[in-house]
Amino acid sequence: MIAQPEQQFDEAQEARRAFTANVSHELKTPLTVIAGYAELLKDGMVRPEDMAEISSVIYEEAGYMLSLVDDILTLSQLDEYIATDNTRAHAAPADLAAVASKVLARLEPFAKQNDIHCTLETVGDTTVTGIERLLTSVIYNLSENAIRYNTPGGSVHVKLEGLDSSVRLVVTDTGLGIAEEDQPRVFERFYRVDQAHSRHSGGTGLGLAIVKHGAQYHGASLLLKSEPDKGTQITVVFPR
Repeated sequence: MIAQPEQQFDEAQEARRAFTANVSHELKTPLTVIAGYAELLKDGMVRPEDMAEISSVIYEEAGYMLSLVDDILTLSQLDEYIATDNTRAHAAPADLAAVASKVLARLEPFAKQNDIHCTLETVGDTTVTGIERLLTSVIYNLSENAIRYNTPGGSVHVKLEGLDSSVRLVVTDTGLGIAEEDQPRVFERFYRVDQAHSRHSGGTGLGLAIVKHGAQYHGASLLLKSEPDKGTQITVVFPR
């Protein structure tokens, strides 16, 4: 059954309200922490030996907020492109192999910090038509998630395969995996399989939503395969 315009409008409004509520909640937590510690500093209630630890907490919470704002801006731009059906106006040829190489170089310190070994494999011509910044966001978020929700000593393998009419991106990790009942929802905004672990690890809960909408913008398909404690594999197939 096709949804009527009124129903679509109501659903869009409800989604917008839910998104606003989630953003407010996600921002309130780090702001509360920062404000609390700032008040202690202002009132001179912090011992000199505790200054480094408190400064570190404030720095981490501010960094989380910056990441969240960046992700929200990326999603907003994707929403605008998709809503206006403006799928080719800003597109240009982009080599996904070059994009992935830059992404893994950026993530190398994060991978080393988490004791994760990352590899890149490319086969054939991996050029597609799209917006390089958004393609970078797709590969970055898939790779970062694969590192973040992995286990020490684990691995992340990024493979790009150029086919006749498409380019296949496959990101495979040896991490925590995702239970079958959670898999249909992992691409939703702010959905976290493990709320405590995700927030503690610095994830914003928007990474896979960006992947989903970035794939949608480029007309790509998404496939998720995962098993708890055995890892996850996400495949994105970009049409040429």
